[in-house]
Order: sequence, then structure tokens, then C-alpha cells
Amino acid sequence: MPSQRTYDAIVVGAGHNGLINGAYLAKSGLNTLILERRHLVGGAAITEELHPGFQFTTFSYALSHIRPEIIHELDLVEHGFMPLLMESLLAPMENGDYLLLGQDEQRNITEIRRHSKHDADAYQQFTHDVAMVVRAIKPLLDSIPPNIVSKEPEELVRMAALAQHMRDLPPRVIHNAVRLLMGSAADFLDDYFESEILKASIASSGIIGSKVGPRSQGSGLVLLFMAVGEHDGDQGAWAFHKGGNGGFTQVLATAARAFGAEIAVESPVDTVTTDNGRATGVVLADGTEIEAGIVVSSLDPRRTFLELVDPRELPSDLVESINRMKFQGTSAKVNFALDGLPTFPALADRGPEPYRGFINLGPTIDYLERAFDDAKYGWFSKRPYLDSCIQSTIDPDMAPPGKHVMSNFVQYTPFELKGSDWDTERENLGDTVQAVIEGFFPGFGDLVLHREVVTPLDIERTLGLTEGNIYAGEFLAPQMYFFRPAPGWNQYRTPIAGYYQCGSGTHPGGCVMGGPGRLAASQIIGDLEAAE
Repeated sequence: MPSQRTYDAIVVGAGHNGLINGAYLAKSGLNTLILERRHLVGGAAITEELHPGFQFTTFSYALSHIRPEIIHELDLVEHGFMPLLMESLLAPMENGDYLLLGQDEQRNITEIRRHSKHDADAYQQFTHDVAMVVRAIKPLLDSIPPNIVSKEPEELVRMAALAQHMRDLPPRVIHNAVRLLMGSAADFLDDYFESEILKASIASSGIIGSKVGPRSQGSGLVLLFMAVGEHDGDQGAWAFHKGGNGGFTQVLATAARAFGAEIAVESPVDTVTTDNGRATGVVLADGTEIEAGIVVSSLDPRRTFLELVDPRELPSDLVESINRMKFQGTSAKVNFALDGLPTFPALADRGPEPYRGFINLGPTIDYLERAFDDAKYGWFSKRPYLDSCIQSTIDPDMAPPGKHVMSNFVQYTPFELKGSDWDTERENLGDTVQAVIEGFFPGFGDLVLHREVVTPLDIERTLGLTEGNIYAGEFLAPQMYFFRPAPGWNQYRTPIAGYYQCGSGTHPGGCVMGGPGRLAASQIIGDLEAAE
């Protein structure tokens, strides 16, 4: 329980954004309390022992987008920050062949040439073109967006600066950016490549966590968002934290406490209290009242605006926008404890080396699109796309010696099933996923010691993410930047003075990025300084 009944600032939710926000507020000198309803911090970024000796990254499983500024400004290395590079991408094919990419660019081009000389020649142009778009949009990810509906001089200046930034870009970069932001991943990739395995391996990044297929408008936006990730200055590289994402959020909690923040678990917030349009604190589920002049919600927009406060205190257009916001969770996780290392037959003599990264089970664009077809009509994919990782090849401490843990991110699993429900279908999904893996890794089923199936309903129940959407709101163009989570309320403030938002449903969005937590803290601290 909280040690006091009055604080300068209260942060609701100890997911990674809440912890980052609370750490920055405490660092600025505010007496800060972070409240978490569960028994452990981390939100979706946790590690649990779900089978004796095996550590599972139950929900999210990779450090994809953590902003470098956060690492430095919060002294995370001093508190145990230890990212481990995900070294490779293995994409098995249905004919027994594979595509295996790693850290050596020339070896990658040689590997691509095995499948297509044309694609090997085009690969550098593709990576250059995407890198140029990433360079163009990255400053927008790390700054507070303009308020597009405001007539305030400051906001008009910011809009003008944004327009100037766009005008200064080369025409090819602008065109590629628009194509990615508004178009499909498949269409964009068709301009460069002919090899199905290469196109599918890249296009799969455009469907992660979203109700879009590779040929759908919107998949280009997700593809671009995933390309923004970096590790140790290497654009596009991903990492796995020592001890999983739970290890990372423990580092954040340690940093927050070092700056003076207090963290209370098993302390669910029922209501944000207000007086004359200003936040005054929170009431916990057990009735405990805690006062604070600043309250920050790291929950998703629906819970931030429609549950923690009375919607009657909010403008009707904001309430309407939040009610119309699309969540549409379509992702599940299936995690395995394994008695040994699964192997792809063509790589049986290579040991663990090919598996120290992502394993992409979705060999063609048609495969991915057919998986999406099932979801469009209210059912989980008969042959789902799996974004897999044998994490114990990267961090051996995740499993006992000689054993392994395998994480599988599953597309597509719609939150609402037509004619059934997830409590009924949970194990059927697990069987379907296991059968897909068996098809590429013969004998996989004989290695399974334990299986955990996490459906979109489980994600909503456990984490409070509406409809199980891992981004706290779909990545769709009408729900990004100026409009995340709603026009006029994209700068972390709310209509209630002193009440702010810092979750993944705000700019720049989801994944283990931390941008919303950091930028919201900047806004809060700036508002306090302006009021002095």
C-alpha cells in the first residue's frame, strides 16, 4: 500500500510507459507514486515462471523500439539494462528450403541471391529507401505532435515547422513515406522483389498486432513502424533483454525508485477524483483515497477517458472519438517449455546458431493473406502466421541446461469469435499453433513439456488492454500522430486540468518504446513550469 495519502503526482499503471513517466516525474523533483493493480510491475512486459525452471515472456517478448534518450536520461545501464542482440531471421519454406539472414550484409545478399539474383541486386536499394523514410519520420516520434485543431500561435508555428520539415525532404522520400503510411506492404515490396520468401519475411512486419493483411491498406504503416526499431545505433536491429522484458521493466522500476518514486502493487485504481474540473487524486478499489495535483493514466484511451473519470465531465466530441476508436485485438501468444532444441531439417547440422533471433513461419504473401481471410470472417487462422523466438538460445538462463523456451506471436486471432468464445477455443488454438510448428520442425510435439495459450480475451482480462489490442489502439492512419487518441487531445493533456495520459494509446504508439511515457512527462513538467 502507498506509504502516504498525499503526493505531487500519481501514475496509474506500472507498465513500461507508466514506470518511465513516473521515473521522469520523480527525477524532476515531484513526489511521485506509481500504482499497479497486479502483483508485479511491467504490464505487458513481464517475465514469469509458468513451469518450474522455465522463464516465460508471457506477453511482449522483445525490445523493439526503446528510445535511446530514455536509456541515457534515466541511467538505465547503471540499474542493470542489458540488451542482447537478436542475431538472425530464419524463414523456413514449405519445400524444405529456407532464408536465413544475419548481421553480415554481404552474407545476407549472398543468401538472397540463392533465391533470386534480381532480389539480391534490389536489396540495398530497398534498405536505403526505407532507411531514408525512417530518418525523415524519426524526429516526429521523439517530439510532441502539434495540435491540429488549435488556433493558438504556438501550435500554428509548430504546424508550419512540420510543413517545412516535409518540404525539405527529397520527392522520392515523400512519395515512399506516403506509400508506406497509406498503402499496403505487399504493394510496396512488389516494386523491389520477386522472391516470395523474401517478400513474406519483410511483409510479416506489416501485420503484427493489427487487423490488416499484407495486401491491406494500413499494413505499410505497421511495416514502417517496425522498421523504426534500433539497437545500439543499428537501425532495424532488435534486442532481447536479459531475463526477458520482465527483466527490462524491473530495471525501469529500479531506476524510478532511485529517483525517488514510490511503487505500490496490488493497488488497483477505481476512480480519478476531481473538483471543479481539476484532478485531485485517486480512489483505490478498496476505498483508500490518495491526493495529488497531477494524475497520469498509462491505461488505454477507453479506460482513461470512459472508466477512470465520469464521461459527463468530458466534451461530447472527445467521448464520441474514444467510443469510435478501433481496438480490434487480433493477436495471441502461445509459449512452450521444451525438452530440447527444435531443428529445421535443412539446418540440422548447424546447432543453435540459426535460431538466435526471430523465426518467421509465414513463407508467402498468399499464406499471410489466407491467414487474414479467416479473421475477416470471425475465426482464428487455420494456418496462422507465427512470429517465433527460442529465447533460451539468446539468454540460456531462461531455461534449465539443455532445455528451451519458445515464444510464438500468433496472427490472426480476432477478439470476438463468430459462434464461439475464447474460453472454449483456447486449447484448439494451441493445437493449431503446435501443428503449424510441427509442419516446419518435425518432432516438435515430442519436445513439449508445457504449453501456455494466451488469447486476446486473456490479454484484456489480465492487462486491461481493451479487446486485447497490444498497441492500446489499432495502428491505423486515422488513429496516429494528430489523432492519437483523438483530435485536439494528442498532447497528453485531457480536458480535466492536472489529468494526463501516457499510455501506448497516445503518440507515438505501442511496442516497448517508452516514447509516450517520456513525452507525457515532458509535457507535464513544462506545464508546471509555465504555471509558476
